[in-house]
Amino acid sequence: MQSTINLKTATGHQVMAAAGKKILRPGGKAATEQLFEWANFQPGETVLELAASFGYSAIALAKRYGVKVVGIEKNPQSVARAQENIQAAGLADQVQVIEGDIFHLDRISEQFDYVLAEAILTMQAPIGKAKILQGIHDRLKPNGKFLSHELLVNDREEEIDRALAEAIRVNATPLSQLNWFAAHQGAGLQVLQQQTGSMGLLSPA
Repeated sequence: MQSTINLKTATGHQVMAAAGKKILRPGGKAATEQLFEWANFQPGETVLELAASFGYSAIALAKRYGVKVVGIEKNPQSVARAQENIQAAGLADQVQVIEGDIFHLDRISEQFDYVLAEAILTMQAPIGKAKILQGIHDRLKPNGKFLSHELLVNDREEEIDRALAEAIRVNATPLSQLNWFAAHQGAGLQVLQQQTGSMGLLSPA
């Protein structure tokens, strides 16, 4: 039996998921593929994925590139399901999803070649963005890479923030390109490659 959601209170991503939307990321699959092309993953390298959910992305990364993936996920039910999926995929020695909070990445002692976070920062207030970015910086090995794609606004930033938060019931604050660069630089992260594209969230796929 399918669960129902309250359209008056559900967040935007919950509504889209209930409607059958599979890829809940701003730039869709194309933006994710661009990140992977830039990353040029090598077998045996390590990836920390933020908000790993049911582990599908972590499993796919491990299978496709031979990397080792640690996913962090706040929801214990999602963690349990992710662990079942990892076992079913036969990747327990290569992938793990652990319960944790993206605001407390300091609780993870390991450092990684890559940190992957898609559509995570947009959904945070400025102070939250800064804390997460600092945590990402600290979890990267020297010369490690942060892979991310987020929502971009070109003008009327504050007006769009208010309208978006009201529409999707999440405190989303997309930034201009200049402000995204500044946020990363404030955490000691240098932007090496960037690209803008069309919004993929509302496409049928």
